Amino acid sequence: MGLDLNKLEHLIAVAEEGSITRAAARLHLSQQALSASIRVLEREVGVPLLDRTATGVSLLPAGAALLEDARALRGAARSALHRARRIGRGEKEVLRLGHTPAVTGEEIITLLRQVGAAHPHMATDVNQRYPHELTDALLAGDLDIGLCRAMTPPHGLARTTLAHQPLSIAVAADHPLATRTSVALSELIGQHFIVWGQPGHSAYTDLLINYCHAAGFEPRIERTPRQGTPPATAVIGTDRLAFVTTPPGPAADGAVRVLALDPPLYAPLHALYSPRTTSPAKDAFLRRRVDLSGL
Repeated sequence: MGLDLNKLEHLIAVAEEGSITRAAARLHLSQQALSASIRVLEREVGVPLLDRTATGVSLLPAGAALLEDARALRGAARSALHRARRIGRGEKEVLRLGHTPAVTGEEIITLLRQVGAAHPHMATDVNQRYPHELTDALLAGDLDIGLCRAMTPPHGLARTTLAHQPLSIAVAADHPLATRTSVALSELIGQHFIVWGQPGHSAYTDLLINYCHAAGFEPRIERTPRQGTPPATAVIGTDRLAFVTTPPGPAADGAVRVLALDPPLYAPLHALYSPRTTSPAKDAFLRRRVDLSGL
């Protein structure tokens, strides 16, 4: 039995819109045509997929399970078409790389320099995405690799660890701790920490909070309003602290001082990717042994 990708696209739209009417408008179909397509899909699968009520539609467990695979299949199909067209047109392969704000530009440059040394003809297209945008783009086949920290891959994606980097503490240059070169995490009880994600919704934030718990305290945290900027700059003009992977010493043209953690703690650098897609550039990147010790 084969699955019609168009019908899966219809299921995705209905699930995301929560309404046949809105999904039909999004797909430029009549409501009758969309409803008929979903019912045909249910007959092909052999079980109901949607719970239809007067106020809208919602996924039944079988529909939710099919939706997860449908998104991954749609992304794999889009990647296959993109690859075939590129090869047919004689175009160069481009590694489409995304990263969350927790991965700095310096780290990206170092990674690409190392990969470029082994594969000098590899072209790259790099852009920053927020975590949910990163996973959506990977599932949709719009990115080949997503670099992040501690993110749990959703259904359809895989994760590999590229490196573990030492964590440091960033403070503004006029902060009382700025005269120090290192600090123990246990010394920071009562300090306010700037983070980039909400606890319980960001695996990286949860990792940092767990480090504080292991040091014997509950950290006071607040989410930075400066989303998308280099992590070390978040403390400028504040009395807050931030966990960063920036090397110890002055940063941000002297506006920030970065302190080493003693004993050291580490942050993982992860790569998310779809195992269903074919990309020599992606495979070459993932095979590369990463060394970020020079940062």
